[in-house]
Amino acid sequence: MPVKIRLARHGRKRRPYYYIIVADSRSPRDGRFIERLGSYNPNSDPATIILDFEKALDWVIKGAQPTDTVRSILSREGVMLKKHLLEGVKKGAFDEAEAERRFENWKKDKEQRLVAAIEKLKRESETERNKRIEAETKVKETRAEAIAAKYVVEEEKEVAEKEEETETTENKEQVVEKPVEETPKEEPKAEEPKAEEPKAEESKEEEPKEEPKAEETDSKEEPKEEPKDNKEA
Repeated sequence: MPVKIRLARHGRKRRPYYYIIVADSRSPRDGRFIERLGSYNPNSDPATIILDFEKALDWVIKGAQPTDTVRSILSREGVMLKKHLLEGVKKGAFDEAEAERRFENWKKDKEQRLVAAIEKLKRESETERNKRIEAETKVKETRAEAIAAKYVVEEEKEVAEKEEETETTENKEQVVEKPVEETPKEEPKAEEPKAEEPKAEESKEEEPKEEPKAEETDSKEEPKEEPKDNKEA
């Protein structure tokens, strides 16, 4: 029975993760499997791989054929290198201690490269973040300068309008209030001596007082009487 080591897809749309499984090549992708060896999550950076190293090595030695994606995963985790070193021990190229030493050296080198890659990603993310922050600050500064310039222009316009209003009012006042021409002042003439006039009181005393008319009073007081002879006649 041909056995394959492959991926079984899980997760939601556009956010998949995979199980590393051992299954019959004739079974469907997400169907029955013999054993699960680990998981693979490509959504993280770097990708997260969880693998049972001993089981994967055992299945590879037994002859299970990994797919291309699983082969790259196994080679990244060192399964394919360990298989190659064990084959060299069987052929007598070197002993098991040498194989273990070489594998440990490769593992340390791989860990160092992984740490360097993670640090590089962090630095790149920090630089990108700083660039974004600088770009945002520049945009904010330009907006603030534009707003300040706008306020300055508006203030200058207001000041200019006020000055124009004051100038117009001053011009109107100047037009209304014309300068009065000063006529030359006449020199005061020498006053001639005036003849002394009699005082008003003396003139009043000299005027004779008018006596009341007796006739008019008598006429008012005494009514006219007609003669009786005429009435009898």
